[in-house]
Amino acid sequence: MRQRYLILLSLFASLPAMAVTFQTRLEKVEWKVEGDKFECRLSQPITDFGSGEFVRRAGEQATFRLNARERWMGAGSATLLAAAAPWQPGRGDINLGVVSVAGGAVPFNSSQQQAGRLLAGLLEGRSPVVRHRTQQGGDALEVRLLPVKFNHAYQDYLACTAKLLPVNFDQVKRAQVGFPGGSELDERARARLEIILDFIKADPSVNHIEIDGHSDNSGNRLTNRDLSRRRALAVFDYFKARGFPESQMVMRFHGERYPLVPNNSPANRAKNRRTTVLLSRVELPVEAPAAAPAPAETPAGTSTAAAEPATPAAKREAVRPGS
Repeated sequence: MRQRYLILLSLFASLPAMAVTFQTRLEKVEWKVEGDKFECRLSQPITDFGSGEFVRRAGEQATFRLNARERWMGAGSATLLAAAAPWQPGRGDINLGVVSVAGGAVPFNSSQQQAGRLLAGLLEGRSPVVRHRTQQGGDALEVRLLPVKFNHAYQDYLACTAKLLPVNFDQVKRAQVGFPGGSELDERARARLEIILDFIKADPSVNHIEIDGHSDNSGNRLTNRDLSRRRALAVFDYFKARGFPESQMVMRFHGERYPLVPNNSPANRAKNRRTTVLLSRVELPVEAPAAAPAPAETPAGTSTAAAEPATPAAKREAVRPGS
């Protein structure tokens, strides 16, 4: 009897834990597309869970993530699948690998390659599936998106991504502008500065620029310092000529003091001939409104009515320019 009990116990222990599955009913599936010049999102609400969404930032490819209303997913890992639909006999699921799960409202972000394959799978009628189990060996959890109505939403998503800026703030906030020689901006440098200016125009909250000029060690220190000054000034004047306020820029020059790489080869010296452009968002001081002028005193013995024009015509005459 005891042996039979032990056998049954070992069989139950070997069975997988019950999985909790989140999936929207087929007739209620919808896709949403939202975005602007900085980011586009293609999402599907998931009943009782939150949503699954593809997020593409300017200058990058899309990633996939889940948004959970509750902390359903603890720390651990999850497997991403492009799962075949039940009505696709003979097609197996495609395992896209593992992602690390940290818990919280957004437990993970996939790689760009994984997101690309999930999108391709949706176009083929496959479902993005996330299978997760906590490090403590808790119950398994599965989250599934459905490909219903996807093609139309995907076209709207593509229209959104076509309007994205070429770069995002993280990519442009610190830029290196190279100088092959001297202090003149070449075509490549001007193109780089135009990308920065286009981003600033799209995001007016970026309101401060720091410009630092550098040189290699080819000349003497005084010559190199002046050369780095002229390089910084070339960038400063470029921004100023295109309308960026001079008062919101800071310019410095350092000569050969801060090389990116050792000045031990022509290639390395070329990297050190540069100007660094740093963008930031700062709180600008608010100018206090000008104080209203004090009213003129009425001379003694003169009534207030006599001190003002008596009729509307007289008032217009009193404020005529040049009077």
